[in-house]
Amino acid sequence: MIIDAHQHFWKVARGDYPWMTPDLTALYRDFMPDDMAPLLAAGDVGGTVLVQAAPTLAETEFMLQIADTTPFVLGVVGWVDFESSDAPAEIARLAAHPKLVGIRPMIQDLADDDWMLMPALTPAFEALIAHDLTFDALVFPRHLANLQTLLARHPDLRCVIDHGAKPDIAGGAFDQWAVDMAALAQNTLAYCKLSGLMTEAGDAPTASNIAPYAARLLASFGGERLIWGSDWPVLTLAGSYAGWLEMARSFVPDTADRAAIFGGNATRAYGLTEAATC
Repeated sequence: MIIDAHQHFWKVARGDYPWMTPDLTALYRDFMPDDMAPLLAAGDVGGTVLVQAAPTLAETEFMLQIADTTPFVLGVVGWVDFESSDAPAEIARLAAHPKLVGIRPMIQDLADDDWMLMPALTPAFEALIAHDLTFDALVFPRHLANLQTLLARHPDLRCVIDHGAKPDIAGGAFDQWAVDMAALAQNTLAYCKLSGLMTEAGDAPTASNIAPYAARLLASFGGERLIWGSDWPVLTLAGSYAGWLEMARSFVPDTADRAAIFGGNATRAYGLTEAATC
């Protein structure tokens, strides 16, 4: 079945979304399961991975509560303060929930590009490994060299790179990003999400300007480690759910690769149980 490996829910009144301001008109409202269910049904998408959108433990608890009552949410990627001495204990506590499959620090929003290499974070990364959780890497191209260093330091850390590392498609920046992504794919076991590319492609995203980036991701990570996601509802800033699903399919012509990229790889990357994905 098709799995959307990257989507969000939020309630504005919760108040812990520092990036969300009223000028983001299309996003400045609640998005909940009833909003997404018709999109999944129309696209024959059977399940999702719900990803954090706020850097708080309350956000993680909020998502797990949704997962408890929403069958199509197969897994949750939450947030923990990696710098806290309590991080390993919090990770252990959250890992007891059967739908908690990963943790995502919001690296893209941090001022220090070297943050992920801080020695103080080692216990948190070791806790992810110990509890068989996935590290979602929300990074920009400038972080990729450090990410490769981090994964060399923790070779048993299962990692998924979000949104192809957010290349500057609108600005035409390709060459260095392509080299760095190819190196990561060759030198690590990281997975990468085919997601978020429409919102990086400017005011008028088209298949033709996104295609070279999708092709590079497919060539680098192959049909075994590339994972489709929508990034809904952020996606609505650039296009529709159905439109992105159709476009992404056009980038993956091989039938076997499609089956893996649009479902099977998410199951492996996040350790989704067979029962949950039936």
